[in-house]
Amino acid sequence: MPEHCFERPRGRVIELSIESAALAGNRLGDPATRTVAVYLPADAEGQRLPLLVDLAAFTGSGLKRLAWTAFGQSVPQRIDRLIAEGRMGPVAVAFPDGFTSLGGNQYLDSPTLGRWERFLVEEMLPRLEAELPILPGPAHRAVVGKSSGGYGALVQGMRHAEHWAAVACHSGDMGFANLYLRDFPATLDTLARHGGIAPFLEHVRSTPALRGSDFHTLMILAMGASYDPDPDPSAPAGIRLPVDLHTCALDPERWAAWLAHDPVEQVERPEVRSALSSLRLLWLDCGRHDQYFLHYGARQLAAALRRHGIAHRYEEFDGTHSGIDHRLDVSLPRLYEAITGAPTS
Repeated sequence: MPEHCFERPRGRVIELSIESAALAGNRLGDPATRTVAVYLPADAEGQRLPLLVDLAAFTGSGLKRLAWTAFGQSVPQRIDRLIAEGRMGPVAVAFPDGFTSLGGNQYLDSPTLGRWERFLVEEMLPRLEAELPILPGPAHRAVVGKSSGGYGALVQGMRHAEHWAAVACHSGDMGFANLYLRDFPATLDTLARHGGIAPFLEHVRSTPALRGSDFHTLMILAMGASYDPDPDPSAPAGIRLPVDLHTCALDPERWAAWLAHDPVEQVERPEVRSALSSLRLLWLDCGRHDQYFLHYGARQLAAALRRHGIAHRYEEFDGTHSGIDHRLDVSLPRLYEAITGAPTS
């Protein structure tokens, strides 16, 4: 049995409320004013700290990353322990609340969910540096996440590397064919039971409890709204899928729009390779028994990075997609070293 952490975080949490122009007018009607919680470790008073940004997984929020955890540690507790063990120094850790009414976030710019890429780099980072004791500039910043958060962190490295020195992607979404194609038939069955996308979304809003199939369907709809939103104002929440809703036949054009967001495809673009090559650290890992088969996508991406001569660190571990926060013990000290230049134990 893993040991439970009874120690309370020793540092303090500051919450910033950001009124976002980037998120305003999203088709879900979600709030454009968002909370970003920031953990400042103890004994760092008077210091300007490097910054880690933690992007939550699908169905999560940065605010949940601060929470008490049975037989585990919140991120602040983990940071405190790693500092006490001498494995890293003090850092400020930002936890943006990226939850949406579709259950989560891929941290992309989307008219449906909001322009989250823009929010992170154009609105959140300047506010953090202006109001908190944070070292200025990209040389002192890293972004990390797991699953959808890992995907979002990787997208930041691929598209916005000028804002970051280091990226860590834990079990991030990639290898879309293995990840998504098998889910479309079950998604269509669930939608058919409710009469289509709009009635299903109404069911989600009105039901007192969501079933497992509801969550999976909602996740696939969120992916459609992220990767290939429908500009037609009559489309429910701007959502469309890359399959025929009756036959489940794949639409090559719409599926190509999804694949354009697959990291395995994106790394073949010269501008993406240039961006990733500029990072001081690109960290990737995945459990070799990941139930979403993300280890195959991770292996494909790692092979492409090797083929293109892009420096990175890729590790596989004996685990699934669940219960992998312990991998932060490996990545966080490496991120700290990358954004400070200080060697870690």
